[in-house]
Amino acid sequence: MKNFLKDFLRKLEIPAFIKDPRLTASVVIILVLSLLGSIIGMIMNPLFGLAMVLIFILTVAFTIYGTYILAGNANNFAVNLSYRIKRSEQEAMIKMPLGILLYDADHQIQWVNPYLQLYLKNDDLVGHTIESVDPELNKLLNKAIEAKTSENNVVSWDNHQFEMVVQDNLGVIYLLDITRYAKIEDKYKADRLAIGQVFIDNYDELSEAMHDQQLTSMSSYVQNTLSDYAKEFNSYLKRIDEDHSLLLTHKQDLDKMEKNKFSVLDKVRQETSRNNTPLTLSIGIAFGSDSITEIADQAQSNLDLALGRGGDQVVLRQPGKDARFYGGKSNPMEKRTRVRARMVSNAISELFKDADRVFVVGHTRPDMDSVGSGIGVVKIARLHKVKANFVLDVNNTNYDVARLVTHMKKSKGDDNIFIDPKVALDKVTDKSILVMVDHSKYSITYSKKLYDRLKNRIIVIDHHRRGEEFPENPMLTYVEPYASSASELVTEMVEYQQPGTRKRVLTDIDATAMLAGITVDSKEFSLRTGTRTFDAASYLRSIGASSLEVSELLKEDISSFLERTRLVATIKMVQPKMAMLCGPDDQIIDPIITAQAADTALELENVEASFAITRRSKDTIGISARSMGDVNVQIIMEQMGGGGHLSNAATQIKGITVKDACTKLEQAIETYKKEND
Repeated sequence: MKNFLKDFLRKLEIPAFIKDPRLTASVVIILVLSLLGSIIGMIMNPLFGLAMVLIFILTVAFTIYGTYILAGNANNFAVNLSYRIKRSEQEAMIKMPLGILLYDADHQIQWVNPYLQLYLKNDDLVGHTIESVDPELNKLLNKAIEAKTSENNVVSWDNHQFEMVVQDNLGVIYLLDITRYAKIEDKYKADRLAIGQVFIDNYDELSEAMHDQQLTSMSSYVQNTLSDYAKEFNSYLKRIDEDHSLLLTHKQDLDKMEKNKFSVLDKVRQETSRNNTPLTLSIGIAFGSDSITEIADQAQSNLDLALGRGGDQVVLRQPGKDARFYGGKSNPMEKRTRVRARMVSNAISELFKDADRVFVVGHTRPDMDSVGSGIGVVKIARLHKVKANFVLDVNNTNYDVARLVTHMKKSKGDDNIFIDPKVALDKVTDKSILVMVDHSKYSITYSKKLYDRLKNRIIVIDHHRRGEEFPENPMLTYVEPYASSASELVTEMVEYQQPGTRKRVLTDIDATAMLAGITVDSKEFSLRTGTRTFDAASYLRSIGASSLEVSELLKEDISSFLERTRLVATIKMVQPKMAMLCGPDDQIIDPIITAQAADTALELENVEASFAITRRSKDTIGISARSMGDVNVQIIMEQMGGGGHLSNAATQIKGITVKDACTKLEQAIETYKKEND
């Protein structure tokens, strides 16, 4: 009897998933009202009360019976639902398109669902190791275990793309075949639009000296060559004007061009040179964005970068990513006009007039070119009655700059040209202007704090090829890679300044400093020297520059000479006509001495390129690279994170030894040789 009651009461219990307080409350209220009605009925009339009692009993009986039926139906529903879920799980594991493999601690297969077995192509799998069944799958498993993550990972296996999840604690591998979707994604990426801007670098200069027939023939050749190249790679080329074309292509065809290393550059350069009409191309290509406007703007920016680096090259970059460079095998060509120099000179004068103060800054450890060009800019600003100074710690300079500072203090000219970086930072205002001379990379500027303070009010004057670390929004840019030095560029600007009666822009010592800058960077007029270099030097001599004083300023002290000689004594040939100088790892050597050692090595017989590697600081190694022109040292240095010119480049590497840097350089040289053989 007791067990019967327990069983009965258990069956009356409603399952938790359908319990509802509102339902219980309603039943209780009905029963309470029935009971009250029976009591009131007994008081008023016994017969009526008896009838109400009978109704109450029937209500209670019906409620109990209904609860019993509801509980039974609910339990049957729950049991049936649970069975269906479990059955579905079993069917899913067996039939759904998801590969499942169970393995033990020894990577032996314990169970494989039929779907995955189709890929393994072996009926007898249980008890065998994954390595013996499929070594490639075992490698993927080990890789996933080493990563210590259970997140989805896309892998390639058995010529398919899978989304792979490994739960090593449970010994389970899940593989979802996404090959179809991967192909769709690859197709989408391959068909994305790429836009290119093609520019003939020196078309205007050559056209001035050509007859109409020659010009037509040359223009026709270049256009046909570009059109054939575009057709070869399934691309669209549209000529916009005489020296400018638009290129449209797909990413997959752009990849083929990149693999081909944009051979059209070499073809145009070589063929036009044979016809005594040397032309080069500059190309900026952008891709990787859904916005056509963004790609077009980036392509134009890439073309500007290619032109800023001297032309004859391709700059390939997608928005927000690093640029890739191809070409740049020829020296930048000297322009035949001074129009730009005059325009820049006038423009910089107008900018100075609106400023309350001008600060001129060179690169870290400024040389004579940096200081000489900086002095020229200071004097241009002062000509327009604007306070201007060159930012320099005069107590911490190279020996040649120190001599210049001493000479300027002894001379009757200005003795307040230089200003300490800390003092300059205190005097700067929102209307001040910062002029960067002899460099355009903000990472190597002399005063980084001053740059950060005036990053929106910057003027750049430089003769190095434009790189990645370029100020975002300069007020004025004058970058001419063909020039021998920044001092040459500033000298031309000085020529177009109009001082008042009996006034001079430069004093004799100022002109001497600028001539010394040209002399240093051109290696005494032997490298990167054009007609305008001699014109600039001639102008400086005419206004008072002394070649004798230049020699005095550039004289080397005995200790530096001995240090340079010891460095040159380490010379070894790493490739035919390529020399390497490796300094001691436990000695810090001045970058100037390192550069001079590389120059000295270049003077030796059968040396076309030289590389000097020394320690710059406790954690930094510096490399100075020089070339006679046949070897593009700029490309080699860019492989190692640096840059410069075709014949003059450098880089700095942190956290390695001199020996490791030499090994790394040899690898970069080997890569360069393979790509250019």
